[in-house]
Amino acid sequence: MSFTVAGLTRRATFAHLRHVTPVPPEAAPVRVRQVYEQVERDFGLLAPPIALHAAAPGLLAAAWCILRETLLVSGTTSRREREAVAAAVSAANTCPYCVDVHQAAVRGLGRRGASPLPTVLSPELIGVAVDFHYLNRMVNVFLRDSPLAAVPAPLLGGARSVAARLMGRLAGREAVAGQSLPMLPGTAGTVRRLPDDLRWAAGLPHVAAAMTGAAAVIEDAGQRSVPPAVRLLVRECLVDDEAPDDLAGVADWLDSRLAGLSSADRATGRLAMLVAFASYRVPDSAVAAVRAEGHDDAALLGLAAWAALTAARRHGDALATAYETAG
Repeated sequence: MSFTVAGLTRRATFAHLRHVTPVPPEAAPVRVRQVYEQVERDFGLLAPPIALHAAAPGLLAAAWCILRETLLVSGTTSRREREAVAAAVSAANTCPYCVDVHQAAVRGLGRRGASPLPTVLSPELIGVAVDFHYLNRMVNVFLRDSPLAAVPAPLLGGARSVAARLMGRLAGREAVAGQSLPMLPGTAGTVRRLPDDLRWAAGLPHVAAAMTGAAAVIEDAGQRSVPPAVRLLVRECLVDDEAPDDLAGVADWLDSRLAGLSSADRATGRLAMLVAFASYRVPDSAVAAVRAEGHDDAALLGLAAWAALTAARRHGDALATAYETAG
């Protein structure tokens, strides 16, 4: 069943992408094909939120590694609880694509009407939350609308039932901890110090290795793609700032934060800030402006991935503090 689903959905995976050129398996370098194969084996299909990274093989491996080791690997929480957290975080980030996919998984894994949200925070669930704070931001920029967005209203209920059965079946499998780690560049034989904002993963060796390894890859990509002044601005604003909810408010807020940047840094600054704070508000023009400055697919992905993970780690730090306080 999983092989059939993977084969049938592969073409649709690449049809979902925007702003970057798809990398189909038959044209992919070896490193990319290896990730694709493990994604299809363990997730059940080539998930578009992972495939969107393929123009940058290191980022592809990083995105898959943190998704696999947080969401798919079994531990003290159930897959249904982890899927529920993924859906809740996606709703908070206004990511309809991920909401529809992971709500379908929740429905497919449990009885209707049961409260899906876990009542107790745990390091495993913090990991899922951090991962989806990252993935939601990337999905909002690089994927088209939810797969269910084009379904006519009279057929939507049936489509959701089919999606729930499919995702429930795919989510019923278990992944062995750590098998994605060798795909991360520079992981072999490397022991990285766990940063303070990832301290919640200390008791989860496979998650700690995935997060620190992926963070190193994404930080390196950010140093190549994001000017230092922009990285500083994003980090400073994440400490004690928050974007308004309304479109006009976001525009005014963003203009005021970007005022201190040089004209050469404005385009990358605008996109990085939008990805970090309001990814659902990223217009095509913001991506086009960065493209006009010479960013190819890999550099564009590096910029967005850096901003997305920097914001996600900040959210994880806040959740870790809440967990420590509750404990």
